[in-house]
Amino acid sequence: MNLYLDLFLTFARVGGLTFGGGYAMLPILQREIVENKHWVTDEELTDYFAIGQCTPGIIAVNTATFTGHRTAGIPGGILATLGVVTPSTIIIGIIAAFLQNFSDLPVVIHAFAGVRACVCALILNSVIKLLKTSVIDKPAAVIYAVALLFSAFLGLSPILVVLLAGVAGLSIRLIKKLSAQERGESK
Repeated sequence: MNLYLDLFLTFARVGGLTFGGGYAMLPILQREIVENKHWVTDEELTDYFAIGQCTPGIIAVNTATFTGHRTAGIPGGILATLGVVTPSTIIIGIIAAFLQNFSDLPVVIHAFAGVRACVCALILNSVIKLLKTSVIDKPAAVIYAVALLFSAFLGLSPILVVLLAGVAGLSIRLIKKLSAQERGESK
């Protein structure tokens, strides 16, 4: 199949079959673009999610753009982006046209309650997968714990938390590099 068409259709399937936004898409994206298509690695997908969290726009759209660009350049980024947004744009248009008429029906209220519970489970699954690929050593575990504290309990902006975590990661790498150089010089 043509790579461009494959990018569009893969991300259209992800965009059309995933409810709950970017975090709920993570398990499906991981299966589709890492395991099935091998377009990116788990680490790259995690990086795309982190960058997507810090940049303007919807995290799933940003991730699709990064993956498409990595796979097939600028046209790939455009087609992956269009693929992920097209189904939801169509579905939202249809729902918006009819939801006002049906939103008070008990069956609709209960259906949305079920979907919300499912989305929570999907997001938890995403968090567990991200933990397994991201928290790989003690410094990463400390950064994770501090970032969780800052975001969940202190209410810091996600952008600030991600930037601080990036600075912490770079600082740890620099300290390790300097320590290695000192040990090498003392021999």
